[in-house]
Amino acid sequence: MSFIIPTNESETVEFKQSFQAEVIETLVAFANAKGGSVYIGLQDDGTIKGVEISQETVVQWINEVKTKTSPTLIPDGEVLEVSGKTVVVLKLQEYPIKPVSFRGKYYKRVKNSNHLLSTTEVVNMHLQTFNTSWDYYLSHQFGLEDISLDKVQQVIVTINQELKLNITDDPLTFLLKHDLVREGAITNAAYLLFTKKEILFTTVELGRFQTSIIIKDTARSKCDILKQVDEVLNFVKKHINKEVIITERIRNTQRWQYPLDALREIVLNMIIHRDYRSSSDSIVKVFDHKIEFYNPGRLPDTITVDDLLNNTYKSTPRNKLIADFCKAAGIIEKYGSGIQRIINYFEEANLPRPVFENISDGFQVVVFDGYDEKGTEKGNAPENVVENVVENVVENVVENELKIIGFLNENNTFSAKALAIKMDMTERTIQRYLKTLADKGVVNRIGPPKGGHWEVNT
Repeated sequence: MSFIIPTNESETVEFKQSFQAEVIETLVAFANAKGGSVYIGLQDDGTIKGVEISQETVVQWINEVKTKTSPTLIPDGEVLEVSGKTVVVLKLQEYPIKPVSFRGKYYKRVKNSNHLLSTTEVVNMHLQTFNTSWDYYLSHQFGLEDISLDKVQQVIVTINQELKLNITDDPLTFLLKHDLVREGAITNAAYLLFTKKEILFTTVELGRFQTSIIIKDTARSKCDILKQVDEVLNFVKKHINKEVIITERIRNTQRWQYPLDALREIVLNMIIHRDYRSSSDSIVKVFDHKIEFYNPGRLPDTITVDDLLNNTYKSTPRNKLIADFCKAAGIIEKYGSGIQRIINYFEEANLPRPVFENISDGFQVVVFDGYDEKGTEKGNAPENVVENVVENVVENVVENELKIIGFLNENNTFSAKALAIKMDMTERTIQRYLKTLADKGVVNRIGPPKGGHWEVNT
């Protein structure tokens, strides 16, 4: 009878010349992943060398695996005769209760090698085994007295208004129905969602950066995570640009430097999926032409950045109870669609696609407005990218136009550069205003750029 031996090591195949500690390590790694087989009697390149065994050898090996693993692993053993040589195969299925250890260490199979798990990975694997997460567990530090039932009531009112529901439960009953309170104790999720006071767990550091080392404004958010979404967005909106487009309609239209729906989705993902066990803080850095959103907690091992971009992944929320509550409250739409919506928002705005990446011990999203650091429109940026790249938010275009007209009435030889200095704006922005005023027939340029003057028709 012939047997087919795999030609290469893989995620589920390992070659060993003899039975040794590394065999048990690999079996543990298989058990913590998708299962697999160790072929004993093969070199790393797949060459069959064979192995000498007695009638009791395989049983002894299995017993050794059994006594040195926790929970106990009992592999299937099979003896093969291949080209006149003996090969032993030890097989294991994925173990249902994870993680399994060997001599107190935990391993997981990654491609064709064994990966030693960190403490965080061990905890996450254990929680995933029981289809739960850290936020589901009852808090041993805080109780009902540490959360605000008034905040819970406000959420009930908002849900009723936004989702057209008729929830009549009192706040405590509402929490019980959503598993946020159990056995008279609050969950970690309840504390993060409805804490009475500012807490370190939720800290988000916010900064407006002129350069990588020059900071123009800072703030820190440490409130409950529902309020925090608005706090972070308000800081970002304070430091990005808004263009008011005057039209013939009753209401003028507004166009922000970045699509606000996308920014909200990014902030929601950042706050809902953050690893709140990490000692690191979330960080938001607003630059002239980009924003960086950093969050503790990398992507799960089962999801790559390419999976995100191609929308070929199954959502695995890090904080399942928080995510489930936010979905029920209408704060998020559904699991796993947020990244694609972010990409779509930027494409619809004709802006560069955001960059998603694992970085350090967390995950980062970087968004761009289509300009380089000097304020020059990038060659690959669309023509209709927002042009008013200014240091401050432009809240009222009409007011700024009136200021320019006032300065020109005082001195009709002012250049765009001189006006930019007076109004604390970029020269490019002033040129845009002057063009708009000229198109409206309010101002005319008489003579050349140098030596000419402005004629104000008011």
